[in-house]
Amino acid sequence: MVVHQVVGIGEILWDVFPDGPRFGGAPANFSCSTSELSRGAAGVLMVSAVGEDELGRKAIESLKQRGVDTSVLQVNQHATGKVDVQLDDDGKASYHFADDSAWDHLVWNDALGKVAAKCDAVCFGTLGQRSETSRRTINQFIQATPESTLRILDVNLREPFYDDSVIQQSLALANVLKLNDDELPLLARINGLSGDDVDVMRQLAARHQLRYVALTRGADGAAIVSDSEVSDLPGIPTEVADTVGAGDAFTAAITLGLLGGQDIDTVNRNAIAVASYVCSQSGATMTFPDELMKP
Repeated sequence: MVVHQVVGIGEILWDVFPDGPRFGGAPANFSCSTSELSRGAAGVLMVSAVGEDELGRKAIESLKQRGVDTSVLQVNQHATGKVDVQLDDDGKASYHFADDSAWDHLVWNDALGKVAAKCDAVCFGTLGQRSETSRRTINQFIQATPESTLRILDVNLREPFYDDSVIQQSLALANVLKLNDDELPLLARINGLSGDDVDVMRQLAARHQLRYVALTRGADGAAIVSDSEVSDLPGIPTEVADTVGAGDAFTAAITLGLLGGQDIDTVNRNAIAVASYVCSQSGATMTFPDELMKP
């Protein structure tokens, strides 16, 4: 039975590796992971745009295969998004994005307003806002969600597709922030903050009225802070295949945990386990083992 409605909004694209394309895009990865991990307890919708091309058709099919609702997904005349992905010796990814893709032309309509009004959680980032058109639509969608909605900003910084104003505007819309250990110093600088990781996370939460701030640190685990609690846990030793999609799966896991009312240590522990599993696999979207899936 569907208990919660969850939305991923932003880019849909194909990660082009040396061995061929794989379906991806942070909000799409998030949506697929949320659908899979929830075991049907979350109705997951993807809000984005694809082109009238083969990759667009395959993207829609990939989402449907993972149980993601594509009923409000837009199709336009622009090419479906692509990104060239290069992996270093540690499996860490770098990206080169195609310009003027279908997801840069996400437009507001009444259907999106109806989805937003019933949304229990929405995940968005900065990359999906690189065009003015999509930025306006994403902002309007977030603002149209109920006060109780988890508005999760997974900042997902990709040079050169962000600036300080987009980050700060996104923080103003969010009530949950997820970022990694490369992004935390940048947000600290923008906001004039200093201190250790947890200090900066607490300051970000206070300044931007965030319910939770979650920090991923790769092999060194993750931390989550709220206004009254801190969870700081080590990583799980993992033989890394690649890191693509690990952060998105972590975000999916914390979303489901928070919606389910779990304490933040449990949320963090489960999310670390999910991200560790993703790092052990090749590609951003995969099937999770039963022990990682939410009952």
